[in-house]
Amino acid sequence: MTELWQRSALELATMIRDGDTTSRDVVDAHLTRIDAVNGDLNAIVRRLDESARTAADDADRALAEGREVGPFHGVPFTVKENIDLVGSPTTQGIVAMADALPPLDAPVTERMKAAGAIPLARTNLPDYGLRVHTDSSLHGLTRNPHHPGRTAGGSSGGEAASIATGMSPLGLGNDIGGSLRNPAHCCGIASIKPSVGVVPAASSIPPEDPSLSSQQMAVEGTMARRVSDVRAALEVVSGSHHRDPFSLPVDLTALGEGERLRIAVLPEPPGGATHPEIAAAVRSAADVLAAAGHDVVEATPPMYAETIDMWAGLLIQDLVVIRPMLEAIMGDDANAVIASLLDNAPAPTVESISMLQGARAQAMRLWSEFFADHPVVLSPTWAMPAFEHGADLEQGDELIRDTLRPVTPVNFLGLPAAVVPHGIADGLPVGIQVIGDRFTDLRCLDIAAQIEAASAPLMPIDPVTVGPGA
Repeated sequence: MTELWQRSALELATMIRDGDTTSRDVVDAHLTRIDAVNGDLNAIVRRLDESARTAADDADRALAEGREVGPFHGVPFTVKENIDLVGSPTTQGIVAMADALPPLDAPVTERMKAAGAIPLARTNLPDYGLRVHTDSSLHGLTRNPHHPGRTAGGSSGGEAASIATGMSPLGLGNDIGGSLRNPAHCCGIASIKPSVGVVPAASSIPPEDPSLSSQQMAVEGTMARRVSDVRAALEVVSGSHHRDPFSLPVDLTALGEGERLRIAVLPEPPGGATHPEIAAAVRSAADVLAAAGHDVVEATPPMYAETIDMWAGLLIQDLVVIRPMLEAIMGDDANAVIASLLDNAPAPTVESISMLQGARAQAMRLWSEFFADHPVVLSPTWAMPAFEHGADLEQGDELIRDTLRPVTPVNFLGLPAAVVPHGIADGLPVGIQVIGDRFTDLRCLDIAAQIEAASAPLMPIDPVTVGPGA
């Protein structure tokens, strides 16, 4: 028999609405699952048992009274600990903010609650989300459920590990350098990095106003085991919001009924090495899409390698300004990551900032022209499998550039990218990245769903436990 914690979010919502189970039973099942496996992972860092059970009882009462309900009515979800959730601190993974209680929900948590979803727990992230490996100076290390010695990715690593193991059916994270997609690849789940402006972001804890790099590259997004859950949650949280002046009331492009596209496949992105099993997984996903009737060709978008360097340049401009503040509140490992980025980087100038913005506009234009002929780009998420704990510190920029280079152009250009697991490399999951032009977020997810349909439905895994002496 399939346990409740093994079900997808939309399956649970249907079962609750149809009276096949109750929200209270669903919440209790996931809390029991947290009891069973979180000790091996340290993905959940704050439980909300009492408030979740109270909300579940309220949800069941609403159904009994015949009230109108939302698409995720009674379904639990988890929230990364840098997204505001009233009643729970927005810690950013650091000791200095351990008690930073927000007076307001973030727009995404507000909208998930309005859709009937129930906050169940908070998940781990690295200090200030500024690392692709989830190890927090406040909460400690999150382990990959597939291999205890490998990273869960970052910065939404707690979310991905929780979802992959059935502690949560659905989660919220964010992404300025792959942070929704990196852990999806490492832990073997689905996610969406939306187009910039599609999902509103706001915090009621200072600093409330985003830096330039955040304005142009950072997004909130959704994570789940099934692409359909990611898509439904994206539709819930998207749209303009009065607290985010950069959010947009856009209609997102989906894949038309029977529509077939020319898809550019990039199995070995320029600028570094790609693990052969990852390249093979991308080609296998391309074969799935070709079998579905799409015109699949190998092609590279323009200025690909340049956008990787320009992403780093845009992020570094802001980090240079806030570095003294970060050094005062972040842990030693997080500060070592910042040092590796900034110590040898040229100081930004008015001229370099202006030239970078001009080059960004050029790259956006050229990619837009590329998308006119190739509406979808298929690539790896990471060019390498999940690395060993701490390798990002020991091997520095070279490992990070080789590994992460497929995710950063998407941030720099403000594009949408869905991730779906497909294939294995070094015994670990491979995330396939489906990239599209701005505001084609739903189409990216529809293509990801076609890849997903070629495999058995993804079920939660039992984490591989830490061996004796490890």
